[in-house]
This record gives sequence, structure tokens and C-alpha cells, in this order.
Amino acid sequence: MVQPVSDLDWVTVFRSAEHTAEEEASAACELLRNQGIRAALADADTPGVPFGTWEVRVPATEGARAEAIIAVQGEETAPHGDASHDMDLVTLFTSDAHNAEMEAMAIQGILEAGGIPSVLVGFQAMPSLPFEVRVPSARADEARRLIAESQAGGPEAAELAEKASERPE
Repeated sequence: MVQPVSDLDWVTVFRSAEHTAEEEASAACELLRNQGIRAALADADTPGVPFGTWEVRVPATEGARAEAIIAVQGEETAPHGDASHDMDLVTLFTSDAHNAEMEAMAIQGILEAGGIPSVLVGFQAMPSLPFEVRVPSARADEARRLIAESQAGGPEAAELAEKASERPE
């Protein structure tokens, strides 16, 4: 339940607009309450809170302590991702030709079929800007090989692969 926060002596110690914002704010509010801090949830119905955002507010006198508690909790629960550079993205393809988007999508399709994750970078509304296909650096050589094999096979190989993937009727 969202509690009204009308007292001007309250400060925001947590804010999120993520899709999990309500759950995160509720958890932060409960954490603070368990530590003896008066905390209130605030959503877009609360003045000053943007649409889609959830906040946790506390009395200003408890703000520093609340922020410290939330910071410690965040460090304990934050995911520890892969710190290596293996997942850094490298540009495999770039073009600003008139058909750059179609070519980038074709390359992305080849990579997807080969099990290589990729990211298409471009802005359809601004076709004068280049389109790029990026892959994790650890898979860049494999991606280049896959594209080269596809280009070497030509349209005939693509047709054969398509027919092989079709179901017999």
C-alpha cells in the first residue's frame, strides 16, 4: 500500500523506474522499517514522482542512515557479472549504404542461425546513419568465419539450406 507523503521534511532515498520498481521499492521500504526507520512508498500518484516511477521516502533526519542501509543491501544483492572483456562487443559490419539495414539484418540472421549472439545498431528513422552488427569479442572470429562461409556458398547454398529446413508435407 502506498502511503501519502506530504511532509516536506521527507527525502527520497530510493527511486526506480525499472519494470520491477514496485517490488524493489517495497523491499527497500520493508528493509528500512525493519531497521526502525519510518519509510513510505511513493508512486506516480504522489506529487513530484514521475509516471512509472516508485520511490521510498524517509524523514530527512533519517536520510543518511537510510541511504547507508540501502547501499549496503545493494552491494550484497547486486549481481556480480563477468568482469572479463570476452563479452565486450566488437563491430563486425558497418554500412551507410541505401540497403544497410537489410544487409545488417541478413548478417544478424546468419549469426543467429549459427548460435552467435549479436546486436543490431542503427536508427531506422534516420537511414542516413550507418547500421552496424556487433558481436561479443570472444565470438568475433567464429562470426567472421560463419559469414565468409555464407558468402562463399552464395544464393544456391541459401536456397538449399532453406529447403532443408522446410517440413515435408
